[in-house]
Amino acid sequence: MKNVRGVSMRIDVLGVGFDNVTMAEAVAEGQRLLNTEGAHYVATPNPEIIELCREDPTALSVVNGAALVLPDGIGVIKGAAMLGTPLKEKTPGIEFAERLMGKLAEEGKSLYLLGAKPGVAEEAGTRLAARYPGLRIAGTHDGYFKEDAPVVDAIRLSGADCVFVCLGAPKQEMWMAKNGETTGARLLCGLGGSLDVFAGRVERAPEFWSRHGLEWFYRLCKEPRRLGRMMKLPLFLIHVRAERRRRK
Repeated sequence: MKNVRGVSMRIDVLGVGFDNVTMAEAVAEGQRLLNTEGAHYVATPNPEIIELCREDPTALSVVNGAALVLPDGIGVIKGAAMLGTPLKEKTPGIEFAERLMGKLAEEGKSLYLLGAKPGVAEEAGTRLAARYPGLRIAGTHDGYFKEDAPVVDAIRLSGADCVFVCLGAPKQEMWMAKNGETTGARLLCGLGGSLDVFAGRVERAPEFWSRHGLEWFYRLCKEPRRLGRMMKLPLFLIHVRAERRRRK
C-alpha cells in the first residue's frame, strides 16, 4: 500500500513523519481514502511508538508507509514544537475513530473490528452499533490468532469498508501493511487498545486530564503496571533535545 499524501508533506519527529492536520482535516482525509480505490492504512504513533521505531527499522518503515500518520498524544505535539516544526494539534487515534464512525454511519458503510481479548470486539460492536445508528458492524475477531489467512478471509467475505485493527504496535501496522490489500477493505486503522474502551472495559481519562495533557498520568494512576511503558516518555524527550541540538 502506498502513502497517498507523500512524505514531503510531513513533519519529521525523530524519523517518524506526521501529517500536519487538524482533527477535522484528518477525518476528511479518512473519508477520502474510504472512497479511493485500493487499500490504505492509518497509524497513530505516540512517543512510545516513536521510540520503538528508532530501534526497529521495520517498524519505522511500516509506520511511515501509512497513508495517514496522526500524532496520538501531547508528547508528540511537544516534541515537534521543541524541534521547531510544530504540528497543528494532537489527533488521538480513539477520537479520530469516533468521528470516523459518525461518517461511516452517515454513509451507511460497514466496519470490522479486529483485536483485543476474546469477546471484547463483540461487546464493542454491540455498543458502537447502538451509539452510531446506521453504522453496520460487518464482523469481529479477537486478536488471539496464529494464522493471518483465516482472519483476512473473514474480513474479505464480510465486505467491510473499514477495519479497526487493534493488535498493538508495531504488530498492527505490520499486519495492515501486509494484509490490507487482501482484506478488500478501503481503510484500515491501527488503534491499539481502543476496543477495550469501546467495549466499556477501560475508562478514558476525564476531559480535564485530557485537556491539560495529563491523560497519560491518569492512565498510569489507574494502571500502575504501565510504569515501564511510561518511562519511554522521558526517554523520548531526551532524544528530542539531542535532535534539537543536532539540527542547530
